[in-house]
Order: sequence, then C-alpha cells, then structure tokens
Amino acid sequence: MLGTLLQLIILFFVVIDPLASFLVFYSTSSTMVPKERQKTGILAILIAVLLCFMVLLLGQRLLELFSTTLDEFRIAGGIILTILGIKMVLGEPLINTHDKKDNSAKALASIIATPLITGPATIFTIIIASNDYGKFLTGIAVGIVLLITVLLFLMSNKVKKLLGDTATQVATTILGLVTLSWGVKFIILGIKNIF
Repeated sequence: MLGTLLQLIILFFVVIDPLASFLVFYSTSSTMVPKERQKTGILAILIAVLLCFMVLLLGQRLLELFSTTLDEFRIAGGIILTILGIKMVLGEPLINTHDKKDNSAKALASIIATPLITGPATIFTIIIASNDYGKFLTGIAVGIVLLITVLLFLMSNKVKKLLGDTATQVATTILGLVTLSWGVKFIILGIKNIF
C-alpha cells in the first residue's frame, strides 16, 4: 500500500508539476505585495482542491455523462500528457503569462488553478488512478501534491532564490520527459484494451 501511494504521489507530482505552477505563479504575481501574493496562492489551491475532489468523487459518472469509456478517455488523456511533456521538455510556456500581470488576484488564481494545476491531464489521471488504485489512495496522493504546491506558492521568494532559473528549467525538462513517457504509456494501454 505504501509503495502504491508513493507511486501515485510521484505520478501526481509529475502531472500537476508544482514547479511549473510555481514558475507561472511567481512570474504573474511579481507585481503583487507579499500579502496579496499569499492570498492569491491560497485561493488558487482552494479552487484546485475543489476541482480535484469533485473529479475524484464523480469521475466515472462524468465519463458516462459524456458517453465515453475509460479507455477512450485514457487515450485522450495520454495525448494531452504527451503534448504537455513535449512543451515542458522544449521549454515552451504552458500558458501565456505576459497578459496576466495586471489581472485581479481572483482571475490569476483561477488561471493557476485551472488549466495549470487542474488541467485535462490532472483530471484524466485522477479518474484513471481512482479506478485503478481506489479513491482513498488517489485522494491522499493528490492532497499531498497540492500541499507541496501551496507551500511553494507561500514561500515563492525564498524558493526562487534557492533554485535559480537554470535549476528550475532543468527540473522542468526532466519532469517533462517523465510526463511524456506516462502519456505514451496511457495511449498504448488504452489502445490495447480497446483492441
């Protein structure tokens, strides 16, 4: 059980990618005063928690609502993970942050919460993991990764100084390769199960 939980934590750490979320959060909230930045980070995580646990509880029903199967969704999610992994490896921005600096804290929190933290890849992975490993373990793993993410947000100034730009980019590239491999794995598994 502990081994499975550790695997799920690693999986969600890769999919949610707290470092990428942190970089976007840091760059888009750079003009905010520290108190406003903290409030924005907490709000973003609260929205992400709400979305993640709604998907966790309603996951399979959501698939039925949209008349799709788990394997079809597995392939679709695998494609999204693959695209996300390629963007991370190539150092491309996940969302355009240049136009977001003057937005309100609530708007910024929404952008960080979704599609960045709780994007299609996260939603897909929660549905698959809860089906394969159970809602309890999946919920704990998601909760731990979201806790790590909010800690990064709350300590953004210190983390940025500690990591530096080069180390952050290297970590994102490595996580991108892992994301890419998970995407390929899900596509292959979905195709195998359908055919």
